Amino acid sequence: MTGPKGGRFQGSSRGADQGSRAQGSSAMTGPRGGRSRGCTPGPGSEGGSLIHTCPLLPPQNSSEMPETITSRDAARFPIVASCTLLGLYLFFKIFSQEYINLLLSMYFFVLGILALSHTISPMMNRFFPANFPNKQYQLLFTQGSGETKEEIVNYEFDTKDLVCLAMSSVVGVWYLLRKHWIANNLFGLAFSLNGVELLHLNNVSTGCILLGGLFIYDVFWVFGTNVMVTVAKSFEAPIKLVFPQDLLEKGLEADNFAMLGLGDIVIPGIFIALLLRFDISLKKNTHTYFYTSFVAYIFGLGLTIFIMHIFKHAQPALLYLVPACIGFPLLVALAKGEVTEMFSYEETSTPKEVPGASKEETTEADKKEK
Repeated sequence: MTGPKGGRFQGSSRGADQGSRAQGSSAMTGPRGGRSRGCTPGPGSEGGSLIHTCPLLPPQNSSEMPETITSRDAARFPIVASCTLLGLYLFFKIFSQEYINLLLSMYFFVLGILALSHTISPMMNRFFPANFPNKQYQLLFTQGSGETKEEIVNYEFDTKDLVCLAMSSVVGVWYLLRKHWIANNLFGLAFSLNGVELLHLNNVSTGCILLGGLFIYDVFWVFGTNVMVTVAKSFEAPIKLVFPQDLLEKGLEADNFAMLGLGDIVIPGIFIALLLRFDISLKKNTHTYFYTSFVAYIFGLGLTIFIMHIFKHAQPALLYLVPACIGFPLLVALAKGEVTEMFSYEETSTPKEVPGASKEETTEADKKEK
């Protein structure tokens, strides 16, 4: 579960962007003395959301609308992720690793600051005094005029958000200059939280398609080729959480790390969030499926670490997380006789209004997207 001792931790990307939507999965890294494996770009990493919205409540800003993943999107995820991984592999083979990582560091420096700022903003609000001079601002970009006028960006923020942005910038500079593991983890957690909040599955079947496809993707790229290993060792970005194994020996200057790709958090996370919303839709004042899937995630992650240390070889975490996160809730649904309700539950996104189009036409266009 660690990289080579004495080396600086390396990550990999999970990047193909679909509107702020990243594709792919990730792998747990190898044990001490074993070969370290990284992860590929995924939701909540490179294309992580830069907004902080509750997944159960409608966002206030037009730019904060969550991306709904349909079954068609889910089926394409592994293909796009594989193309992205191969593209990164070729980039590192053709171009200088130093220059690529320099560009990526600047890119994640900006993304990380914004993501962390929006993540800590709700927590920081309670620390501001009641008489704090809080002014409201709005950033608005439009295209066209009259009936064809369309909002490109409509973002509202206040003075408190600017304070959070300044605090996050300190972490950003720390990461840019030192690549310290604490700064890396702060950015990684922010990407993960925003990724789960931004990406929504429309139903359980779509979640099964997504998890099943990335299950195959993860197993193939970890066990079948060395592409993921090469990318993981070459890519330097906060798209994984790192855990120092020599913390007691070297303190905050630890340099021997175990790594967990953000995809192993975000991909199961959006499925667990879907089950939480399904729990709420049942109106039974229980969160049975949420707690079951959450326990299943912990079990799957623990099993990954156990197998990894037994065989001294890197393991694709989704190999264990997917069966656990799907299987446990399904067994509960079978026991409660709610399988039909589970698979018939579906979320519908708010139809996008098209200028000059009737509501019926807009609804029909929205159906075609699914």
